[in-house]
Amino acid sequence: MVEDPLATADCLQITREVGFDSLLSRAHPYTTSCPLPFQADSVKTARDVTRDTLHNWGLPELSDDAALVVSELVTNAVRYTRGHHGLTLLLMRVAPHVLLAVADPSDEVPTRKEPDFISENGRGLYIVETYSQCWGWDPLDRGGKAVWALFRTER
Repeated sequence: MVEDPLATADCLQITREVGFDSLLSRAHPYTTSCPLPFQADSVKTARDVTRDTLHNWGLPELSDDAALVVSELVTNAVRYTRGHHGLTLLLMRVAPHVLLAVADPSDEVPTRKEPDFISENGRGLYIVETYSQCWGWDPLDRGGKAVWALFRTER
């Protein structure tokens, strides 16, 4: 649930102004970017990078929820995207928010399904929605998309 819609809008406006293409291609302050191959162990790498980055930013309280969300975003990208280009994990600190994004080469729009709690899959975006403040996706100029989730920090 969005607690502060104006702060959320400000954060998302920043990503729109800078653009995910720019964030993914150049170093920016308070931004971590990590290329990931299309393989299952990329999920663990993404979790580790997320935890380490949040600890370095002094935000260890976000690490469990953020690592879970990143796991779902990377799992979805690996499972549903086919291509020769890799994935990119992006973490961006825009106080009082942290933005997590996974870029992939697919133009297919992510669609949240009603979760089937008996099935072994199909709950990814439900989990992302539950644990983050909000989520969405942006198309990339080069093709593909960045699926993102926004977290509000305690501080």
